[in-house]
Amino acid sequence: MPSVVMQPRYTPEDYLALERKADYKSEYVNGQIIAMAGASRQHNLIAGNLYREVSQQVRGRPCEAYISDMRVKVGSTGIYTYPDVVAVCGEIRFEDASHDTLLNPLVIVEVLSASTEAYDRGEKFAHYRRLESLQEYLLVAQDKVRLEHYVRQGSQWVLSEVSDLNDTVHLAAIGCDVVLQEVYDKVQFVTSDEATPAEQGLAGDH
Repeated sequence: MPSVVMQPRYTPEDYLALERKADYKSEYVNGQIIAMAGASRQHNLIAGNLYREVSQQVRGRPCEAYISDMRVKVGSTGIYTYPDVVAVCGEIRFEDASHDTLLNPLVIVEVLSASTEAYDRGEKFAHYRRLESLQEYLLVAQDKVRLEHYVRQGSQWVLSEVSDLNDTVHLAAIGCDVVLQEVYDKVQFVTSDEATPAEQGLAGDH
């Protein structure tokens, strides 16, 4: 009978102690520590563009935006994760004095990839929905122009989708407007040997 290799289980305290000393980021789910893979050029551009747009619009207001490295904890399920972009306004609550684990995000953004899309849409969103503070969740495609915008309305989440570079998404929770043209600035979609019309003029930017 083949032997079964048991994965070690960690407490949240174990995870945080290890994570704060680690050279790379890992998420924590159901007692397991899961190393995060590196992101593609498109992923980094999109996350950076979105962060830039949000951070500029909240300047001078009691709001903050973070990119990639701000850990978020869902207290009711115990998960620790690193959204691609996260924003909060008003009182900002952290888990402890390290101020590196946010408890009350208003807006969370995840940039989709082939390896994470199912998780970001499904189980991860199920965790995020347990955050009482969370009002809006954005899923942004990196292989096409598409942004899915989930808005909390009472006990329901209402989805709208935009897929034109001239479209704008209003993030009411933080008072920001995000234009897809800005979100996809410098992004090239690899669909064929030739660039699509949206990519023309970008071929030299590598």
